[in-house]
Amino acid sequence: MSLEIEEISIQQQFEEVIASEDKLRIQDFLNTQNISDVAELIYENEDYETAIISHLSLHRAASVFKILELPTQKRIIKGLAPLKTAELLNELPADDRTSFLSELPGNAVRELVKTLNPEERKITLSLLGYPEGSVGRLMTPDYLYVYEHDTVEDVLNTIRKYAKSSETIDVIYVINQKGELLDDIRIKDFIMATAETRVDELMDGRFIALNVEDDQEVANEAFKMNNRVALPVISKSNKLLGIVTIDDVLWVANEEFSEDMQKMGGTQALDEPYLEVSLFKLFRKRVGWLIVLFLGEMLTATAMGYFEDEIQKAVVLALFIPLIISSGGNTGSQASTLIIQAMAVGELTIANWFRVMRREILQGLMLGSVLGIIGFTRVVIWAKLFPEVYGEYYYRIGFTVGFSLAGVILWGTLTGSMLPLILKRLGADPAVSSAPFVATLVDVTGLIIYFSVAFLFLQNILL
Repeated sequence: MSLEIEEISIQQQFEEVIASEDKLRIQDFLNTQNISDVAELIYENEDYETAIISHLSLHRAASVFKILELPTQKRIIKGLAPLKTAELLNELPADDRTSFLSELPGNAVRELVKTLNPEERKITLSLLGYPEGSVGRLMTPDYLYVYEHDTVEDVLNTIRKYAKSSETIDVIYVINQKGELLDDIRIKDFIMATAETRVDELMDGRFIALNVEDDQEVANEAFKMNNRVALPVISKSNKLLGIVTIDDVLWVANEEFSEDMQKMGGTQALDEPYLEVSLFKLFRKRVGWLIVLFLGEMLTATAMGYFEDEIQKAVVLALFIPLIISSGGNTGSQASTLIIQAMAVGELTIANWFRVMRREILQGLMLGSVLGIIGFTRVVIWAKLFPEVYGEYYYRIGFTVGFSLAGVILWGTLTGSMLPLILKRLGADPAVSSAPFVATLVDVTGLIIYFSVAFLFLQNILL
C-alpha cells in the first residue's frame, strides 16, 4: 500500500513540475529520482517521454534508455534532436547500443552509426558484425585487464585509472603481450595481497570463457553453472575480445522465454509488446500456424471418412470420439511442455533421449491405465442406469473405450516427449513443437488407434 502511495506521489510531483515549465526544476526533479522510477514515468506519460530523456543528465539518460522497451526506445530516438541522439548513443554502453541497433532496419542503423564518434563507431560495427544471437552481440569491450608480470600495486593503479569506464571491476583479466587470456582474478584477491606481489603469483589458470561465436544460450548456461557477474569472451585463438555481464544474459533469457511461450501457444514470436503490435502484423504472426494446424485437423476429417462405415454400423462409437482425441491431445501437450521447459533450463539434452523415452512410456502406461479404467467404469455404470444407450454389448464397448484411452494416451505421451528432441536434433527450435501442433498430430493418430481397437473388440458383433 505504501509503495502505491509513493508511486502516486511521484506521478503527482511530475505533473506539477511539468506544469511549471521551469526547465531547471524539471531537471532537478528527474535527476533525483531512481532510474526505475524515471522509466515508469516514461511509460505512464508517453506524450512526455522524449522531454523526460532530454531533461536528464546524459549519463542518467543513457541508464534509463537502456532499460526501456524497444518500441519506447524507437519513439524516443525518433523524437530527439539529432545532436541529443548522437550524445545519447555515444554514451550508451557498447553492448546495449548494439542490442538496440540490431532491432532497427538497415537504413536506420546506417544513419545512426554515422552519429557515433570514431572510437564508438568502430566498436559498434565490430559487434554488429557477429552473427545474430551470438555471444559477440552481447559482449562489451569495457573491461579491465592487466599483464602477468604486473605487481598488485600496478593493478590497483590501473583500477583507479580505468575503473570508471569499465562495465564491472569484480574480476580483473590477465593477458599476455599477444592479448591472449591467461586467467581471471577477483578483485578481492588483489586487495588482500601485498603491493609487491606479482600477478602470476595469484594465477591458478582455472577460468571459464565464452567463445565469441557461441550461441547466447551457451552464455545463459555458463552463468547458471558459475557464480560470476561477468565472463570473458575470447576468439578461436584465445584472444580476449570483451566480457559479457549477467544483466545482459538475464535480459536475453527473459526474451527467449517470452518467445518460447508464444511459440508453444501456436504463434510466431512477437518482436514487441502485444499492445504495440499492429493488427495486421499480429494477424500475420498468428494466421500461418492456424493454417498449418487447420490443414492438420483436416486429416482428422479424412480419417473419420475412412471409418465412415464403422461409424454407421455402430453409431455409439461416435459418442466417444471427442473423449478419445482430446485425452490424447492433452497428454501430448502436457509431455511436450515438460520436455521443452526442461531443455530450456538445461535439465536434459538430446543425449538423454532414451531415458526420456523410457520414462514417458512408463508414464503413458500409468496414465493410460488410470484413464482407461475410468472410461471403462463410466461406460459400465451408464449402461446399468440406461440399458438402452449401449445395448447388450456394453462390456465390449467399455473395453474398446478403456483400451483406446490407454493406447492414445501412451502414444500422445511418447509423441509429445520425442518430437521436441527430434526437432532439436534436426537443428530446429523445439518450441515449435507447440501444444497445438502436438495435439493436432495426436488427434489424427488417435482416431486410427480408436477404430483399430474397436474393430478388435466389436468385429462380427457391431462391426
